[in-house]
Amino acid sequence: MSHQFSMVPESAPFSEEQRAWLNGFLAGWIGLQGGVPSSMPMEAATALLDAPTAEHAAEDFPWHDPALPIDDRLQMSEGRPTADRLMSAMAQLDCGSCGYDCRRYAEAIVSGEEKSLKLCSPGGKDTAKVLKELLSSTNSTATNGSHGANGTNGSPNGHAKAATNGNGHEAGSTPLTPVAQWSRANPFTAKVGKIRNLNGAGSDKFTAHVEIDLAGGDLTYDVGDSLGVFPTNCHDLVQHLLEALLATGDEEVVVDEQRLSLREALATQACLTEITDELLDTMCRRCADVTQSEGLKQLQADATSIETWDVLELLRNYPAVRLPASEFIAALSRMKPRLYSISSSLKAVPNQVHLTVGRVSWKFGKRTRKGVASTMFADRLADGHPVRVFVQKSHGFSVPTNPEAAAIMIGPGTGIAPFRAFLQERRATAAPGKNWLFFGDQRSSTDFLYRDELESLRQSGILTRLETAFSRDQTEKIYVQDRMLQHGAELWQWIEAGAHIYVCGDAKRMAVDVDKALKRIVTEFGGKSAEEAAAYVAQMAKAKRYCRDVY
Repeated sequence: MSHQFSMVPESAPFSEEQRAWLNGFLAGWIGLQGGVPSSMPMEAATALLDAPTAEHAAEDFPWHDPALPIDDRLQMSEGRPTADRLMSAMAQLDCGSCGYDCRRYAEAIVSGEEKSLKLCSPGGKDTAKVLKELLSSTNSTATNGSHGANGTNGSPNGHAKAATNGNGHEAGSTPLTPVAQWSRANPFTAKVGKIRNLNGAGSDKFTAHVEIDLAGGDLTYDVGDSLGVFPTNCHDLVQHLLEALLATGDEEVVVDEQRLSLREALATQACLTEITDELLDTMCRRCADVTQSEGLKQLQADATSIETWDVLELLRNYPAVRLPASEFIAALSRMKPRLYSISSSLKAVPNQVHLTVGRVSWKFGKRTRKGVASTMFADRLADGHPVRVFVQKSHGFSVPTNPEAAAIMIGPGTGIAPFRAFLQERRATAAPGKNWLFFGDQRSSTDFLYRDELESLRQSGILTRLETAFSRDQTEKIYVQDRMLQHGAELWQWIEAGAHIYVCGDAKRMAVDVDKALKRIVTEFGGKSAEEAAAYVAQMAKAKRYCRDVY
């Protein structure tokens, strides 16, 4: 691969892809300092995260296994670059709750694109603590004159400002495919086409089927990909924050060089669920009440007691603090995109992308807390409203490359999303392989998502088998893993014949139970020991015949 420039010596211990990316990153960074031009060739801009490297998770990242304890993962990454060390501290679920996958979140921290170390919700405080320790260690090494992986560039929080390449993309967040017009750094403003509730009257749930119009954007995706969505905050939450600040909302603030009203900035630009160190520092500095000031200082030392709080809760509990609008908005982290499994195939619905989103809300004291993006879709958006989106590639979670291969899909609740897309794709391409879907939810009468579509697919022969598990339709709760075990003998026949297994949904319970059921089936019907069954399933995963999209 040829390059227009080379700043990294050929003798440096990097692969060709890594060397290409680093050359591009350094060129962009130096360009921002007034040195050489920051433009870079297409090869350098796309090399590090191009399609071949998407397969490195199992080979180059041996810690990328959510079943491994964090201490074991950190040991595996010992001596590796800072981004690898940070990645190994994360939950390894690629769940998208942080707005990235694990590898991209780590790289975004290193490049300076992302400042928050608290976004890995599955990893919780353990991950956040280790990330902070790793960065402190790295920055200390860099300050002492060693070659650190993440320069501070004079930033007070120890993170470099993200350099940009000639296409306006941040050099630390290069797309997985050749530089595209639309990306996380440059989302496409699409329009909502239609939103409807998939749950019936009397259900405890609200699951939104969302259709988004992509016309005019040339934005494409493959089945198995996720859609990144930049949400907006609830109007009521914004109003409550303004009241706590004693602000009108008309105050002018600057966010990323944009002049906005405080109300607009809170609604569209700020993350209101995360209490940053900067916010605690600012409130402590501005607090005139001695007792409340001492309380804030204790939180600065140990914020464990407020891990479940949001920004509004903090302001209400420390009312003596008076924050100017500009200081308040500057102390908040930026709005993060949410990733949702795409539930459609472009071959079936050209110029559209569909999502299946479960509404999230919960009681927190006397307040009702709301999921930011899920309630945006369920409560606040209507036909024609704009929404900023981009495509996140799937890293191999897609229909079998061999159209004759069978697919076993396990997706309860909103986990049905990618499998609706899979079935649309298999029908559109006339793939002859068999398809077996396991779906579950609470009640068949109100929670059988896409029931008519699935029944039609079964009648047409596209869906070979459909097994359902509705946990509350009988006294004893039944789940998808129970249905798997009931059909263990036939599942084993499909697996031995080369079927691919896909799992989508809750990582902490469902995916764990499904994994146990799969290994039990391999043991009981494959005649293998527990150790042999575990090795068999691991080999399936390595061969990409056992893929999980869990969160």
